[in-house]
Amino acid sequence: MAVITGGAGGIGAAVAQRLVAEGGAVVVADIHFANAQQVAQPLGDAALAVHLDAGQADSIAAMIESAVSHFGGIDILHNNAAITTPEIQRQDTTAVDIPVEVWRQILEVNLTGYLLGCQFAIPHMIARGGGSIINTASNSGMVGDVARIGYGTAKAGVINLTKHVATQYGRSGVRCNAVAPGLILTEATQRSVPELAKNYARHLALPRLGRAEDVAALVAYLASEEAGYMTGQCISIDGGSLMHQPHFADFVGETT
Repeated sequence: MAVITGGAGGIGAAVAQRLVAEGGAVVVADIHFANAQQVAQPLGDAALAVHLDAGQADSIAAMIESAVSHFGGIDILHNNAAITTPEIQRQDTTAVDIPVEVWRQILEVNLTGYLLGCQFAIPHMIARGGGSIINTASNSGMVGDVARIGYGTAKAGVINLTKHVATQYGRSGVRCNAVAPGLILTEATQRSVPELAKNYARHLALPRLGRAEDVAALVAYLASEEAGYMTGQCISIDGGSLMHQPHFADFVGETT
């Protein structure tokens, strides 16, 4: 049984669909409850839509309790919620210019919300003999950028949070890993940074941009017993965008 935060978004919805296809049950949790219902409804009894405000501890606790009450326990937590609204992203700029309230809001949802998801879910996992936590990090948490300092800092925190949780609860049977997507073509990405896709594609080692289903496949693997000896890892899924020298795009040109 899996809880997916940000479950109504592109990656979250793809993860929900993949886990149910593999025989699991899911809680689709999102601040946009109607959208969460739209994701959950076609999945039938294997899915439950829950309203979640990932910036509020009480809401996260209620989400976990709803999952336990409805399905009897938790085996998998996919921390995936993030602030994707364009008005917030436009203000997530540089160290000098970002408003402090925007910085705090981004960290509250994109980092503290992940901590709280772990905090409330881990005792239930331990009671069932263990579990798997998969946090959505980002390549932005590994390198600097000309903007989005709040987002990048939060994702760097997610990577280290992952290692701490893996270290502290591994002996109790709880594994914790992170996935670090590059640019993934979701509706939210195209809405918030529509101009980025073409420029980003120049830096890929593969001939296409990423899809939500690519990330879902990796999450499903990390949640499974096939990944039972993996913990504390952050795995990039980015088409090779961070693996090469910066002059790569100048030599190979555009992708097809």
